[in-house]
Amino acid sequence: MSTFNTIAALKAGDPSVFSDLFNEYHQKVYFYVLSKTHSTYIAEEATQITFIKLWDYRHRLDESEPVSKLIFHIARATTIDLLRKEAVKGRFLKQEKPAESTTRNISDALEAREQLQRVREAVQHMPPVRRKVFELSRYEFKSHKEIAEQLSLSVKTVENHMSLAISYLRNLLLLLLLLLNFI
Repeated sequence: MSTFNTIAALKAGDPSVFSDLFNEYHQKVYFYVLSKTHSTYIAEEATQITFIKLWDYRHRLDESEPVSKLIFHIARATTIDLLRKEAVKGRFLKQEKPAESTTRNISDALEAREQLQRVREAVQHMPPVRRKVFELSRYEFKSHKEIAEQLSLSVKTVENHMSLAISYLRNLLLLLLLLLNFI
């Protein structure tokens, strides 16, 4: 069938002509768009929309143009439209992420502050010597040897107190986390 007859039959609404064009050009259009965009999503969408537009706008087709040129012109314009939409969507998502990220950072900072407060409260409930050993080690960054000299303890006793203090805090925090997950 000549280009003129094909477009005339398509304009008349002949579904068999449309079906023939679809079967002949579907894969060609898909790979054309895929080669330009390297996106299977865009290629699939553009191909579908191309044939929908071909059918919807069949009354406006120029009978003097080759069918292939018309189909690929529609495919090209459709691909450009889809890429623009994806770019706008991408910019919108990028604008949303900083707000989400900021909210998450604030939430994380508040949670960390609350946990630090819990640790400080837990440290206050330790036996006096253990609390002093822990505070000198963690808050004043003194070595076990320096703490032992300052408190007149053996290094082994300081290590034992630190081990017990850390174990106590670890168990307390695990218990808090478990309780928070059940609430």
